[in-house]
Amino acid sequence: MARRDTTAGEGVFQPGGRHCVADTLGYLAGRWRVERAVHDLCQDRYGTFRGTADFTREEVGAGLRHVERGEFTWSGETRLASREHLFESVGDGAALVRFADGRPFHPLDLREGSCVADHPCAEDVYRGEFSVLAADCWRVVWRVRGPAKDLRLVTLHHRI
Repeated sequence: MARRDTTAGEGVFQPGGRHCVADTLGYLAGRWRVERAVHDLCQDRYGTFRGTADFTREEVGAGLRHVERGEFTWSGETRLASREHLFESVGDGAALVRFADGRPFHPLDLREGSCVADHPCAEDVYRGEFSVLAADCWRVVWRVRGPAKDLRLVTLHHRI
């Protein structure tokens, strides 16, 4: 029987209305506790990430710098992990997420409380489903599919 990892918020919240926000970047700004469950469906292996995400205002421009740091555990081994993105305002409360080097990643609009975004990467397709669950909690579910990949990553963010 496969293990169901609920550490990243699966099954924690009952379905209900979406929590709308006026401005995507305004909502994200600040510090968040991050819990991520990673499931490699090809190999039926699980991993976790636990850490923090800081969304801080850029000195130049109207965007946010996203810096995530923590510990990633996979196959019984725990290592330090980090990543960065840039969140750029595109007006009207929506945003464009960029990789740290400035390449575009995906649009993000949380004003209606949820958003779906796709990102093609070589032969793989990343599909992210973003949900604002409350004023201090949001979730993203990434499905990554490709010739050699079938991953599901569920991340829950709680405002600190």
